[in-house]
Amino acid sequence: MSYLEMRGITKRFPGVLADDAVNFSVEQGEIHALVGENGAGKTTLMRILYGMETADEGVIILRGKQVQIPNPKAAIALGIGMVHQHFQLIPSLTVAENVVLNLEPRRGGFFIKKAAVRTVRELSERFGLNIDPLAHITELSVGEQQRVEILKLLYRKAELIILDEPTAVLTPQETHDLFEVLRRFKAEGRTIIFITHKLGEVLEISQRVTVLRRGRVSGVLETANTNEIELVQLMVGHEIIPTIKEQIAQASQEVVLAVDNLEVEDDRGFKAVDGVSFEVRRGEIVGIAGVEGNGQRELIEALAGLRSVSHGTIRLDGVDITYVPNRARRENGLAVIPADRSVEGLSLSSTIAENLISTRYYCSPYSRRGFLNLSLINSYAYNLIKRFDIRTNSPGFPAGILSGGNLQRVVVARELASMPRILIAAHPTRGLDVSGTNAVHQEMLKFRHEGLGILLVSADLEEILSLSDRILVMYRGKIVGDVKPSETNQVKLGILMAGITQIQEGSRQ
Repeated sequence: MSYLEMRGITKRFPGVLADDAVNFSVEQGEIHALVGENGAGKTTLMRILYGMETADEGVIILRGKQVQIPNPKAAIALGIGMVHQHFQLIPSLTVAENVVLNLEPRRGGFFIKKAAVRTVRELSERFGLNIDPLAHITELSVGEQQRVEILKLLYRKAELIILDEPTAVLTPQETHDLFEVLRRFKAEGRTIIFITHKLGEVLEISQRVTVLRRGRVSGVLETANTNEIELVQLMVGHEIIPTIKEQIAQASQEVVLAVDNLEVEDDRGFKAVDGVSFEVRRGEIVGIAGVEGNGQRELIEALAGLRSVSHGTIRLDGVDITYVPNRARRENGLAVIPADRSVEGLSLSSTIAENLISTRYYCSPYSRRGFLNLSLINSYAYNLIKRFDIRTNSPGFPAGILSGGNLQRVVVARELASMPRILIAAHPTRGLDVSGTNAVHQEMLKFRHEGLGILLVSADLEEILSLSDRILVMYRGKIVGDVKPSETNQVKLGILMAGITQIQEGSRQ
């Protein structure tokens, strides 16, 4: 009998059958990957296991006994923990305070801070997580914040750990460090369920992999006996033809976006963008690589007109737009795929059609004399749903019922369909499956070929290298590298991302 069995799990949402009689089992002490396209039912299945959703049908058997998991508190009591894509940390508190929150060591009703710090430090050292218990969350990188989430689970004695897209925002080195931690967990007998779209990681870290397609199990494989091609075919039902970037015969000299000596402050009033200058030309993709938290977010918001500029200028097609409002920038050809789709990119309570038209609802032909042309808007939405393969039965459904990857498709569809002059794409394929990623890449390259200038900000170095014509590297708010993809690789980019600009002769190539 398996350590964990989920038998006949079925979950329905309005207009969507998320999981259809799914059987899923995991052995104790294994790292088990769970893969599938966006909307295949992976996260829903794990939310059921963690008590965040209730199955319409099916049972869960843990350690040989049928269990009821009505909420996360019950899951934690059973030794089940989950690290979500979006971390659930309180920025103003320290690492130790976040880890022990709601389970604080107390004496006479008073919080014993020293005991909390000591316990968290011991856990951190034991599992090689290397986190200062006294550091505040605001001081930590994304990778370090993820380790705090893992410490929270260890503190609560989790034996079964669910990781949902854990490497989506990590650098290659942080991913390597995470995998070392997971191997240590496995050696101690802990069980890991690893949800990811990165099939190379599946092959590297897991022992078995379960593949979901459209809510059903399409395969359960020993990782050592499979490969990426087989996994893709099980996920989508056919082979994916990889995107190939055509080389520019001669780079255009027409500059569509020019940034000169830009300085921007973060929310605390500290300089986040420090004297940044660059240009993006017609038909060119300029990639920006860097560990998150090095000024990329503030740069994107300043370019979009969502954050004030302290110094410097931004020009769109030669026109100074440094202090021009966001709507006017969009009307003049700027499009933005924001980094946080749920907060900055979409209204989850609005319909899919409303989100697809949200940046031009007031324009003809979608609006006339203050009235919306609903039939035209729905027709427009249906066309984008088909073109970008947004998995939904109707544009009239609330966006909030879509999977994370399908939400990203809505944002990408809306922005590219506006026929912009310059596209600022922040993590455009984050959370997308292999076919969705390929489709977005194809659309971006198609628009690039037609003369669109693209500023691509991504934590995925493979994406940066495969799409960019030039790569800029940001570190502590400055541009510390300007390289061509043909002259670099992930290791060299990683060194620049760490702020090391002088590579010693004979260093790793």
